[in-house]
Amino acid sequence: MPVLPSCLLEPLWDQFAALLPEHVDTHPLGCHNPRIPDRIVFERVIAALVHGSGYERIADRQCSDRTIRRRVKYWSQLGMAEQVHGLAVQAYDRMIGLQLHELSVDGCITKAPCGGERAGRSPVDRGKQGLKRSVATEARGIPIGLVSAGANRHDSPLLVPTLEAAKKQISVFPEQVNVNLDRGYDSDKTRAALEELGFTGEIARKGVPAPIQAGKRWVVERSHAWMNGFGKLRRATPLYRWDRRPTTKRLK
Repeated sequence: MPVLPSCLLEPLWDQFAALLPEHVDTHPLGCHNPRIPDRIVFERVIAALVHGSGYERIADRQCSDRTIRRRVKYWSQLGMAEQVHGLAVQAYDRMIGLQLHELSVDGCITKAPCGGERAGRSPVDRGKQGLKRSVATEARGIPIGLVSAGANRHDSPLLVPTLEAAKKQISVFPEQVNVNLDRGYDSDKTRAALEELGFTGEIARKGVPAPIQAGKRWVVERSHAWMNGFGKLRRATPLYRWDRRPTTKRLK
């Protein structure tokens, strides 16, 4: 069953459309093909997230996969992802409540087949292009801060930018906030950075086996696993309760 029911598509679009700037046609002759409406592209993107498939399988006569990719790239340049993430975090805090007294931060190497400005040589994928994704989560594992860098970057230099990204999403933190880290962050520099930010730290020690000192940081590792599972907004592959399924047999 998808995590996102199709009945929520309309309110999601209302929130997303409010962030979109008004489109201005800059074609000098004004004789090109009509622009695909943002609503149509938005529905295709949500369908791809729910079904966990590529845009080629979602595309149809109304909207091609190239149009989806171009529009998603344009929305990314506008900073839409950060704004939508902020709205989602605020809504979760109002309805359920964030547990900000315990934070966990960790990095994860992912693939970057299309390259990009932040991509770098991956040390675990034969030098192919990859990304290091650094995520900060609250006590339940809800991501509240995220930064990316080249796959060959170490986790510890990304700690401060990740926590600063979390501070941008959360206006007020509790007086006492503890940050749980693995042994890759075990250094005096990390402890000094946490003290400067006003946080305390529970850092695993080098030379001690991980299962003995797993602590409370397992939630961020679970969040990384969710992101890497390519399930996206779905929970199980055989049970789809969505109005429209992909029609193309080709799966990317």
